[in-house]
Amino acid sequence: MGSVLSGKTARGSRSPSILRRAAWGLVLLPLLFPPACGYSLQGKTGSRFADPGIRVDLRPFTNESLVPDGGAYIAARLREEMLRSGFRGRFERSMADYIIEGTLQGVRLDVVSRGEDNYALEYRMTIFVDIRVVEVARGRLLWKEDGLTDSASYYSGPDFQYTQSNYRVAFEEISLRLARRISQTLGEIL
Repeated sequence: MGSVLSGKTARGSRSPSILRRAAWGLVLLPLLFPPACGYSLQGKTGSRFADPGIRVDLRPFTNESLVPDGGAYIAARLREEMLRSGFRGRFERSMADYIIEGTLQGVRLDVVSRGEDNYALEYRMTIFVDIRVVEVARGRLLWKEDGLTDSASYYSGPDFQYTQSNYRVAFEEISLRLARRISQTLGEIL
């Protein structure tokens, strides 16, 4: 029993204490956690997505909706998501290797529920986006998708500011999800 308390095993070698093992576990935890958070730091092997020399022309999306800054907002979220997903290139118009063009086709609102006075209490917002990616050097179309959609619900009330605030939060949530989907596809095709 004396050998167990002194930290020695029957053969005479030292075994690490529980506290020492716990300390090493805490040191290694940050190294093991980032791969599990959902973001990759580089594109797939052989991808130009992570190449620091790549130049992408990503202008604000054409806005055909009634949301004043809708096209610019979605393009800004796409830039952020591309950087978060491992894009290491530059966003510039001159001498671009790729052009990413998008169009915010529209925002549709559907009534989901009504109150006793027939006043709409909940709306379902759906955003429609078209996207096109062109490789400039070869002039070839890499990806085109029309009618890319996503939806979210929001609540309305008699207070205009409350309703408009919820409308904007739903728009931003959908825009972020669309930007993530587009960024993931760009990481695969570039």
